[in-house]
Amino acid sequence: MKLFYSPGTCALSPHIVLCEAGLDFETERVDLGSKKTATGLDYNTINAKGYVPALVLDDGQVLNEGPVIVQYIADRVPDKKLAPAPATIDRLRLHEWLCFISAELHKGFGTLFNPKAPEEWKTVVKENLGKRIAYVAQQIEGKQYLMGETFSVADAYLFTILGWAKPMHIDLSRWPAVTDYMQRVAARPAVQTAMAAEAAKA
Repeated sequence: MKLFYSPGTCALSPHIVLCEAGLDFETERVDLGSKKTATGLDYNTINAKGYVPALVLDDGQVLNEGPVIVQYIADRVPDKKLAPAPATIDRLRLHEWLCFISAELHKGFGTLFNPKAPEEWKTVVKENLGKRIAYVAQQIEGKQYLMGETFSVADAYLFTILGWAKPMHIDLSRWPAVTDYMQRVAARPAVQTAMAAEAAKA
């Protein structure tokens, strides 16, 4: 498998999950401005959507949406318990979290990265993000991870997206449960490995 990524993007989430899974994989950096990969490929020929991540499977097929990619990886290594078993209520709860992170957090932070977005609108977005983060804080209070005591692919995604809070001037210290959670996830060896690998190639 090969993961196409760009440092500082949501591609960190599947990168973390691949490290957690212990599967063999390669990575290749993408310049999102030029749409060229590190080896000179036209990234649009790999993912016509033009954004990262994209995971090229061993048979040549390509997955290119983060929440789908992380579930694919998790299902490759069920013994790692990175996702509940398919067709269970717990798997549906995982889907709920992945949808929430994607729609309510990822999308909101994405707006803040847009230099053309009016400051007035960014203020509204930050207020809404604060409400969503407060919800997360409430849900993880007294728990190690989103799904309870076991790290899941949803944690890799949430950690990645909330990692954008600092550069976007959103102070997570307002929610101690969230800052504790972020420190807990950051301390995981797989998370450190993925982040170090991306920093080394930045």
